[in-house]
Amino acid sequence: MVGSLRCLRRAALALGAGLLLGLPALALARPDCSRPLSLALHEHGLLYSAETSSGIDKDVADELIRRSGCRVHVSLMPRARIWKLIESGALDFSLSGISNEQREGFAAFAWYFSNKYYLLLRRDAKVARIEDFERNKALQLGVIRSFRYSESANRLVDTLAAEQRLTLSAGLPPLFNALSKGHIQAMIIEPFDYPTLESDSIREISQILEFGDAPVPHGLIMSKASLSSTEQARWRALIDEMRRDGTMLQIFLKYFKPELARAMVNF
Repeated sequence: MVGSLRCLRRAALALGAGLLLGLPALALARPDCSRPLSLALHEHGLLYSAETSSGIDKDVADELIRRSGCRVHVSLMPRARIWKLIESGALDFSLSGISNEQREGFAAFAWYFSNKYYLLLRRDAKVARIEDFERNKALQLGVIRSFRYSESANRLVDTLAAEQRLTLSAGLPPLFNALSKGHIQAMIIEPFDYPTLESDSIREISQILEFGDAPVPHGLIMSKASLSSTEQARWRALIDEMRRDGTMLQIFLKYFKPELARAMVNF
């Protein structure tokens, strides 16, 4: 009898300890919704279209809001402005962001997909390799303000910036237009830009060169100035939950063929 009581006590202690250990996990289940939060989308191909009010980032934002139960004001901004507001703490979130050493100082991330970058190049530039494009001083590259890419792509951008061979834009449509008119000879693209590439006007005049870098992780951007590390972990847990239960894959399957969708989400 005494032995049985001891066993029961041990079991009760173990259960209590387990519950206590489980408290942090329970606390991470849902974020703090005691104040209104802010999230900015940026217009970029399949990530978000203001014309249709749809896209991958819009779907991810809607699901995050649903799961958190928080009041989140969603707006549309240029990417350059988003990064400035994230840094100051005037904006809580954005989506599909990539990190670098500077951004790590003011932003935290919750990764949910990865992709490669490519150079979309006019055929009449007569360039067979990315190195040839870099060497030809007459060729201009178009980029979106504040965008960063993969390692080799960033190196090309930085080199051409020093040579004043960049044309800066707030978004993709002006760059595609500049490419079509020959004002620029190349631009950097990713899978979200594929629908535009299928247009006859772009396909006929262009070719694609691969940078050869590894896929770059993209994720939910969280302002360190406005969100505590505990809150960042709670939002990261929601993203992880969406990846784990297949919701993130289902979102990407709406926009990409299954093989590409799985490759982007299962990284």
